[in-house]
Amino acid sequence: MKILLVEDEEHIAEGLRFNLEAEGYDAVVVHDGESALETLANETFDAMVLDVMLPGKNGFEVMRHLRDTGDYTPTLMLTARGRPEDVLSGFEAGADDYLPKPFDLNIFLARLNGLLRRSDWSRAASAEPAEDVVNVNGRTIDFNSMELRSDGRTDHLTLMEIKLLRYLLDHEGSAVSRKTILEDVWGLQEDTDTRAIDNFIVRLRKYLEDEPNNPKILLTVRGVGYKFVKNV
Repeated sequence: MKILLVEDEEHIAEGLRFNLEAEGYDAVVVHDGESALETLANETFDAMVLDVMLPGKNGFEVMRHLRDTGDYTPTLMLTARGRPEDVLSGFEAGADDYLPKPFDLNIFLARLNGLLRRSDWSRAASAEPAEDVVNVNGRTIDFNSMELRSDGRTDHLTLMEIKLLRYLLDHEGSAVSRKTILEDVWGLQEDTDTRAIDNFIVRLRKYLEDEPNNPKILLTVRGVGYKFVKNV
């Protein structure tokens, strides 16, 4: 497995490189956002470990640029900014997982290994076997490839988008609160601004709805949260 490590603090970068290579990974290290983008434009990686506080383009900017240009390299963000709002900012930018500093090395390796097996998440999403491919409103949602296909177009969803979609689909017909989504999908139990959920819903509506501004599938339940209606 080939890992791109983007970390500006050299002693941290070299320590992580040493441990990644000890685990059998091929680790490539760069120290700033522009170098990360240039490297990814020329090489393919199985995953990226991305620090937020970088010289030049920060990690959030790097992440947004990659997702906007169709690069979906699985990404674990590392940062000293561990507030729930910062975690959500990372997920909104397109990160697949987020680990605040300081962190235990074993936890870091476990999270990276989990990221590399990210297509397995759906099998643990519920006690019942989950459908891998679901048709909704003329669109095909493939939970293994994390793609949504319709009329010859393919949209690649981030891990957090596909997890949220799976969660809402598993609770089809039931209103779920923003707070519940934060806890069950993102694992955030602190006092967090739940409005961040709305941004994810807006993006999912663009994928699923014929008229995103007049939703028929991802409905807002006033004073509660959201409800998924599969058959419209």
